[in-house]
Amino acid sequence: MLSAHPSPKSRIRWGIIGCGDVTEVKSGPAFSKVANSELVAVMRRDATKAADYARRHNVPRWYDDARALVADPGVDAIYVATPPGAHLDGALLAAAAGKPCYVEKPFARNTRECDAILAAFRAAGVPVFVAYYRRCLPRFEQVRTLLAAGALGTLTGVRLHFACPPPKITDVNNPPWRLDAINAGGGLFLDLGSHALDLLDHLLGPLQHVHGHAANRATPLPVEDTVAMSFLTAAGISGTGTWNFTSAFPIDETVIEGTAGRLMFSIFGNEPVRLETRDGVQSFDRPHPPHVQQPLIQTVVDTLLGRGECPSSGDSARRTSAVMDAVLAGYYGGRDDAFWTRPTTWPGCRR
Repeated sequence: MLSAHPSPKSRIRWGIIGCGDVTEVKSGPAFSKVANSELVAVMRRDATKAADYARRHNVPRWYDDARALVADPGVDAIYVATPPGAHLDGALLAAAAGKPCYVEKPFARNTRECDAILAAFRAAGVPVFVAYYRRCLPRFEQVRTLLAAGALGTLTGVRLHFACPPPKITDVNNPPWRLDAINAGGGLFLDLGSHALDLLDHLLGPLQHVHGHAANRATPLPVEDTVAMSFLTAAGISGTGTWNFTSAFPIDETVIEGTAGRLMFSIFGNEPVRLETRDGVQSFDRPHPPHVQQPLIQTVVDTLLGRGECPSSGDSARRTSAVMDAVLAGYYGGRDDAFWTRPTTWPGCRR
């Protein structure tokens, strides 16, 4: 990650490319709630929706052209909040303007696009951050604290299992963007699995020796709907992860085990973190803030002002994309090209 030089400004003025659902509560309001920051402009291709968002969120300016928003001299930094298929274009606009950028997760559709973004920002000499906001949420900071304190003794293993009912699909020719490889880079594993994998990277170090398998078992779309993987952490801890997006019953459980106990928590829930040791069970209730991206956005602003360091950089996010590419490569017949343009060649697709 590039080190942001201390800014001569006392505040960072933000512009959003793609003010859709994720910006309504999770992120958008946070840009004006964190210290030394304000949201001054938004963009959406639908001018009516852009104007409506600006009115409802008290944003001074709106655009229907991303280039116009990026060129606005009153905008210091850009938040790319589009689906992943448009991350590359939006981020490159910001880099060309020499403006720092905060990109929604996953960083891009594949590692190749991540590398293109990183190269552009290195050439521009400004930083790029990625919205893996779980790195800063209180419940996961609690997990990290317990691990650092040695609450589990010597770590011996990690396992993750996520399952949910299949999404409703009313038109296979017009699927939700999260299930369209052109827009998402794959299926729900890219959207949901990326959160878990990035969090493990944060808690346990980069994942290595990654192996995986994906399949389409029950959904009428060409993207994967079940995934299984194995890996080692940087410290040599073995781990497994499974995702089933077509299950009759939901489950969201991550377990980190050690010689002295185990930690249990969900990735998407808000229930207490559970620590089990020989001395008994402890629960740590660390609820999410109203705007879940706010703690991470504060670290981005602090970094840009030379007052801190954001834990979610383009480099760390690239690692997560590389892990997902390794897991899904067999399904898509490789992921180092524009594989979303050649669905008839995907070996994993049943159709």
